[in-house]
Amino acid sequence: MAQKPSIPKGTRDFSSVEVAKREYIINTIKTNFKRFGFQPIETPSFEKSSTLLGKYGEEGDRLIFKILNSGDYLKKANDEDLSNKDSAKVSSSIAQKALKYDLTVPFARYVVQHQHGLVFPFKRYQIQPVWRADRPQKGRFREFVQCDADVIGSDSLWQEVDFIQLYDQVFKGLKLDGVTIKMNNRKILSGFAEVIGEQDKLIDFTVALDKLDKIGEQGVKDEMLEKGISTEALQKIQPIFSLSGDFNEKIKQLKSILSSSEIGLKGIEELEFLNNALSDYQFKSSTLDLDVTLARGLNYYTGAIFEVAAPNQVKLGSIGGGGRYDDLTGIFGLKNMSGVGISFGLDRIYLVLEELNLFPETLKTSTDLLCLNFGFEESKYMMRAINRLRLAGVNVELYPDQAKFKKQMQYAEKRHINHVLIAGESEMAEDKFSLKNLATGDQNNLTLDELLNIFKP
Repeated sequence: MAQKPSIPKGTRDFSSVEVAKREYIINTIKTNFKRFGFQPIETPSFEKSSTLLGKYGEEGDRLIFKILNSGDYLKKANDEDLSNKDSAKVSSSIAQKALKYDLTVPFARYVVQHQHGLVFPFKRYQIQPVWRADRPQKGRFREFVQCDADVIGSDSLWQEVDFIQLYDQVFKGLKLDGVTIKMNNRKILSGFAEVIGEQDKLIDFTVALDKLDKIGEQGVKDEMLEKGISTEALQKIQPIFSLSGDFNEKIKQLKSILSSSEIGLKGIEELEFLNNALSDYQFKSSTLDLDVTLARGLNYYTGAIFEVAAPNQVKLGSIGGGGRYDDLTGIFGLKNMSGVGISFGLDRIYLVLEELNLFPETLKTSTDLLCLNFGFEESKYMMRAINRLRLAGVNVELYPDQAKFKKQMQYAEKRHINHVLIAGESEMAEDKFSLKNLATGDQNNLTLDELLNIFKP
């Protein structure tokens, strides 16, 4: 009995319609990346395991897909490690390559490796697949495409200003209104920890704070208490749970909370710079919001932190995020190279556009015109039109078989091709073609030049 075909969990096949929709999103993002001056690069699908491991924390390391060495991969494995079932040690000897977990660490490796050939600040974008051994769920897959843009080699806050506008322009291009660009600063979070005297528990504090929208205020406090943060400390930062108002009003409240923290006040200064720099910018599809509970990738970021929320009517996680990192390339030996970057969540943006019915109708078809086949001479005559139309940039195809008229028409309808071209004895005698619009039922006899005028892009 033949094996039933299937694919691994967390991966997907894409139909031609789905591919067209994904390309629509990617092309919109790519167009804006270029408009803002970013240059494309690509890195391999897999890297050395040593490049990736240890860069994402313990949880991230567990989610990295490792690739077995070629040939007899157990040959170099230590017998004692095998008998002790020490997976970490065995893995390092039998799997020296791994699928990339994200685009940022390979980008840091790329910058260090090619530093003498790059012009700094270096602005790059990448749109490539990555892999994570995560638990699949809605909007989360084991194989997915990341769309990243980064600037490295500059600590200017004007880069952050650019990224906020880039987010807004992309969502405007996708006609996705109601998006919220949430902002925070790592220095604000450090300031909170300093004010409550818990600098050594900064990670525990912010990891719990980042869960506010999932487990609520009391849940966050309970987790902080479990991590050893005192009740007195929590009372000192109680005001952060009730920050309200617009960006400026939240800044004023923060100044009061962080008045005794030098690093916290530095974070406020950076946020004020961004807010003032954007005061004349007219947001097209987004709103900018200061969210002091935002702490994504704490070990990673050192300044601004971004997260993009979908419109309120769509119940989905973030559809983008990023932030400032001061020494990412330092892990590969290149110190003092500040950078900042953002990412677009292609798959989640797809789900949002689908739910809100925002994909253009024109994406449903890739062929503009189907030419019917009534025999060899008719098809040869039809090829005159096909070749001219293709040269003019029209997507056109000939039905390959001399089938019944009804079957060819059904094929066009199932393929969502709105126009068919007919050439029989009468059309050939007049040196014309008959164009039928399947949506309206209209049919007209046209010369080749008239046909070209109708379909000319």
